[in-house]
Amino acid sequence: MRGLVLAGGRGTRLRPITHTLTKQLIPLANKPIIFYALDALADAGIREIGIIVGRYHPDYPGSIDTRPEIEQAVGDGSALGLRITYIEQDAPRGIAHAVKIARDFVGGEPFVTFLGDNFVPAGIKSFVEEFERERPNALILLCKVPNPQDFGVAVLENGRAVRLEEKPKHPPSDLALVGVYLFDSTIFEAIEHIRPSARGELEITHAIQWLIDNGLVVHPHLVRGWWKDTGTVQDLLEANAMVLDDIETRIEGTVDDKSQLLAKVIVEAGAEVIASIIQGPAIIGRGAKVINSLIGPYVSIYFDAQVERTEIANSIVLEESVLSRVPGKIRNSLIGKRVVIAAVDREQPWQEYMVGDYSRITF
Repeated sequence: MRGLVLAGGRGTRLRPITHTLTKQLIPLANKPIIFYALDALADAGIREIGIIVGRYHPDYPGSIDTRPEIEQAVGDGSALGLRITYIEQDAPRGIAHAVKIARDFVGGEPFVTFLGDNFVPAGIKSFVEEFERERPNALILLCKVPNPQDFGVAVLENGRAVRLEEKPKHPPSDLALVGVYLFDSTIFEAIEHIRPSARGELEITHAIQWLIDNGLVVHPHLVRGWWKDTGTVQDLLEANAMVLDDIETRIEGTVDDKSQLLAKVIVEAGAEVIASIIQGPAIIGRGAKVINSLIGPYVSIYFDAQVERTEIANSIVLEESVLSRVPGKIRNSLIGKRVVIAAVDREQPWQEYMVGDYSRITF
């Protein structure tokens, strides 16, 4: 079995961060999202993985090159015990199109399609085992959600999938398609028989519906526990908090005797905590500095960032950013890389930020 990870999307709901950072590289607990997908595939015994990356196309405004960043981060996969092949998608033409262009890579093998910004903390090993044991033509993962209109949804009858709809205005069920699919080669025939949707994309829901309508076997599997499509800031922060809930305290950097670490906290190598309180769960990245600050809970500070005389909770701070004497309290925020937010001391209500890379805010 092979794996296919999709990492070519524009991430429009996460702008301005995604103007300068591929969304699959935003870190959860200081680990880029795409690595959770790669780890899940590796844990399921899958070593040959294709990554669909975006390529700029002049006729498609909004198309972007994601390969340079993704390839720099992931490399050839050898560090993870994987063999990575990069497959370029010339424009955002839909999930089914991404699957279609991977046909040569997949060959005749069954394969897992994993959206690179989706997070399934329990992994996919049991789903792969079920697919190999029962050999359906497709296995779709489903999860009950409160906002099914934002997803592809499935209708089940007697435990079988009978109808799928892509982001319906009036959802026929609350069962969202999790961004993980297992297919055999019949999916390629299905894709050849569908046409672009009203939004100009080849929808994977339409291809799976073709399988159903033509008597092929599509098994649903309801995901227990939780799953996140990390397409919005709120979803990212919730997923970050969930990952942080599972960490164990690890101190590799330095913490002075004026500081307190409360609950589960990771201080990575080269990080310094000086005269501060870290309320876990929280993680302070390698080379980061925290000085005279109150951090947490649910804060991830990425490498080489600096936080001084600032209070921050439930937030993600990317690499090399500086927060200095920020008035009030920061919470529910996603702060890009090399951002500077600085001010003199003064009391204000809670602050909320979504700040793109290289920005500067002063008071």
